[in-house]
Amino acid sequence: MIEIYSKADLELLRESVNLECKLAAGRDGHGAIPEDFWPTYSSFANTDGGIVLLGVREKQGQFSLTGIANIARVRKELFDGLNNRQKVSANLLTDSSVREVTLEGRTVLIIEIPRATRRQRPVFLTTNPLAGHTYRRLNDGDRPVPDDEVKRMLAEQVEDSRDDRVLRGYDVGDLDAGTFRDFRQVFANRDPNHPWNTTSDAEFLRQIGGWRKDRETGEGGITVAGLLMFGQMVSIQDEFPNYMLDYQERPDSKTELRWICSAFAIQDGCESRLT
Repeated sequence: MIEIYSKADLELLRESVNLECKLAAGRDGHGAIPEDFWPTYSSFANTDGGIVLLGVREKQGQFSLTGIANIARVRKELFDGLNNRQKVSANLLTDSSVREVTLEGRTVLIIEIPRATRRQRPVFLTTNPLAGHTYRRLNDGDRPVPDDEVKRMLAEQVEDSRDDRVLRGYDVGDLDAGTFRDFRQVFANRDPNHPWNTTSDAEFLRQIGGWRKDRETGEGGITVAGLLMFGQMVSIQDEFPNYMLDYQERPDSKTELRWICSAFAIQDGCESRLT
């Protein structure tokens, strides 16, 4: 976050890897989102986030206050563009991300752009992430990302669907305490001297991957693996509606009778199914 209380504070700023200033005067001088805002938005989102000041002139490394006459129009144009998938692939901003500061009767718009999560990257312009439409921040400039790196970002999006994904809205109350307790006992029986045997239930769950903190968002919670391993059926089906346990019982490894009992058939008295 950046705080500007006076014109002197503004003049002390310098463009950097996470700070950009743009005039935003528009053709009529009353204010508009400049076209070069969008590459900066993409580059900050794909790098480490940053702040854009609209209504500020930058010349030879020096900032000077110009202000925006029609601040409401610029703000509306900003969010219209952010929510237009023909313009940009994702809106990362909320109302709290955009602040108005008035200095000497002139209003400046401060836009705080967060770093996009792995599932949101790449943030790109138009509807095509390739061909120079994806940017990243290097030093004080917005640079197009080579197509091979963009493809790597796209591939990494898929990795977020693995079983270490943190599930929002789930907690230990969604787990079956008996199943978890039995697993801990089996674990301890197999390796009585393992250091995890003396940890709390919460720490044990974290160590085996059933609970995780997302380093990008700061959110912590039950993972997909934790839910599938220890979750109550109703909780699992809230996240995976098509989930249904189906197991195979083999009283004799040589028997021709393959399916003895299935969860599908429990309610009907566990009828046998032949292959």
